[in-house]
Amino acid sequence: MKKTRVPVTVSVPSDLAAQFEKLAKVEAKNKSQLFRDMFATYRQRKGEEEFFALQRYGVKQARKKGVLTQGDVETLVFQGR
Repeated sequence: MKKTRVPVTVSVPSDLAAQFEKLAKVEAKNKSQLFRDMFATYRQRKGEEEFFALQRYGVKQARKKGVLTQGDVETLVFQGR
């Protein structure tokens, strides 16, 4: 499948636009490359936040059920086998 590029227009304050252009020069990237990198970093960070939220939820649920150690987990896993 052919990759296509779609122009995206965003409005930002002029000082932020100037900072963005300066950062692109410092990073030796064009603005599109810099935006793609920034967006990929943002998505990764959001994915990590979601993972850690799920992990905290799992820990809370495990504590409610008295599952506190790796041994407790193994007991539950092998209980029905």
